[in-house]
Amino acid sequence: MCPRVLKWTSSKLLQGYKVAMATVINATGSVPGKPGARIAITNTGETFGTVGGAGLEFKVLKKLKELIETEESGGIIEVFALNKSAKGFEVVALDSLCGGKVTISMEVVSPMPHILLFGGGHVAKAIISIIEPLGWNYSIHDSRKEYSNNDSFPSAIELHSNEVNEFIKNENESTLQRFSDILLLGHDWKEDEERLIGLLKLLDNSIILRPRIGVIGSKAKWHSFEKIALKNEIKKKHLDQVTCPIGINIGAQSPEEIAIAVCAQIISQIKKKDINEPNWREKLKQ
Repeated sequence: MCPRVLKWTSSKLLQGYKVAMATVINATGSVPGKPGARIAITNTGETFGTVGGAGLEFKVLKKLKELIETEESGGIIEVFALNKSAKGFEVVALDSLCGGKVTISMEVVSPMPHILLFGGGHVAKAIISIIEPLGWNYSIHDSRKEYSNNDSFPSAIELHSNEVNEFIKNENESTLQRFSDILLLGHDWKEDEERLIGLLKLLDNSIILRPRIGVIGSKAKWHSFEKIALKNEIKKKHLDQVTCPIGINIGAQSPEEIAIAVCAQIISQIKKKDINEPNWREKLKQ
């Protein structure tokens, strides 16, 4: 077993990276990697661990990169023979003199959603009540200490209770990648305006916004904000990627109803499903 690779993988997932991991599950003969040996690689190419090095590791890393680029979680099992003359329908021959055979499982693990909730009020608490059973992570920022503390949010990954500009100046495009979604639910629209302008400036070099950003509020408020954001030199292409108002349109009014609408929208984005696409029952009628 190699717990260090598992610990490293967990930390990378929490930072928002997708990780592909290979594990030696069986070995016979002379092989460099014994059962339990592991190596992992992130979608940015950072690696940790080893399954024995040399040609075997090169092949494994190449396969892991191919898996991680498919954008799908899942895995495969392959048998590698450390002998270039090895034959067999399901055996990958390697240019090696070791002569052994090794079976390796390879899997891709995607990070669970990690939502940063700007504002720790009623809507945030309602959203948390939905995402916690799903195993999603969340963090809170609120300029008011009483709305961002361990008593109110004991399972939060991070708690921030400082001024908006203080939070923004401690972040950059890279650090924000630990969040899958940022939801602006603040009690003060001017605070949310400051947050959004600050976030979009940090993500100025992005083509597609990651994390996804959503704002609670009406279309009228959003049009007003757009004018202010454009005056602050925020790119129109980035504004167009911000969701406002958040949540699918189900006529939600209470915090609990809004939370259901918001979480359903996030799930549809994760699953890459069009919420306007007919469901299976409607397709049967067609």
